[in-house]
Amino acid sequence: MPNIVIFGASGLVGSAIRRRLQHTKNNVFYPTSKECDLLKYNEVFCYLKNKHIDYVYLCAAKVGGIIANKNYPVEFYTINTQIGLNVLKAAHEKKVKKLLYLGSTCIFPQICPQPMKEEHLLTGIVEPTNEAYALAKIGILRLCDYYNKEYGTNFISVMPINVFGIGDNYHPQHAHAVPSMIRKIHEAKVNNIKEIVCWGDGSPVREFIYSDDLAEGLVFVMENYNNEYGFINIGTGKGETIKDLYKIVMKVLEYEGELIFDTSKPNGNPLKVCDVSKINALGWKSKISLEEGIYRTYQHLKEINFKWKEK
Repeated sequence: MPNIVIFGASGLVGSAIRRRLQHTKNNVFYPTSKECDLLKYNEVFCYLKNKHIDYVYLCAAKVGGIIANKNYPVEFYTINTQIGLNVLKAAHEKKVKKLLYLGSTCIFPQICPQPMKEEHLLTGIVEPTNEAYALAKIGILRLCDYYNKEYGTNFISVMPINVFGIGDNYHPQHAHAVPSMIRKIHEAKVNNIKEIVCWGDGSPVREFIYSDDLAEGLVFVMENYNNEYGFINIGTGKGETIKDLYKIVMKVLEYEGELIFDTSKPNGNPLKVCDVSKINALGWKSKISLEEGIYRTYQHLKEINFKWKEK
């Protein structure tokens, strides 16, 4: 049986991969930062060696919202770069069979043709508000390619679209769209607030994927995709307007208040979705609808009595 490690198994995506693999015959390890500090090369190498690791899922990263990215670019750049440098070097030295690096669609240019294709990478400047994080992700993505070219490793990179699900971040200021809406609408329902305010006119289109759906895709990619093809996008291939997203969350949460649009606030990029034809051609397609994913997420929150994870 192969030995698999998930670095970043406590995060949204890493925990979903852990759930996906827990019923397989693989030996799966998911070290905490105390067991293996990814910022220390010797600890990473010794962990891979001592556990005889064959396959690595690298999901660990320093992440945050716009404010954090703006205020702490040095930390976002250096920590994410150092994690990647250490894990890739150790994986090469240990001669692991395969490594999957989890990226982010923030690597694509700020102004990018839609849907975003893999070949659009480095065709324009990235979004300035998270430039440090994006550049760190791009650097490690390209380093995977360089290792493959120079040493014949099998390091693959996957770029997921916006992810939500069990174990998400519900911080009032830092949460992303879906968890932010779930919390806001749940609290409005509990407190008998009759209206929800949406920034802008609700017309921007975004793409979202449920974390357990993504995890299935990542395991598929690990088993069926190799380094000679470059990085690969993963998502649903379907966008939703912010207005429709609000309506879906309101429906799932059975909230009957009114949705108000504050058009004095900016809309942001009008369209941001990924081209997923590459992974679809390999034989994988998203299976869990946006509504079903939100329903599962909300049911889990009920089970844990709405103990919002905040970071």
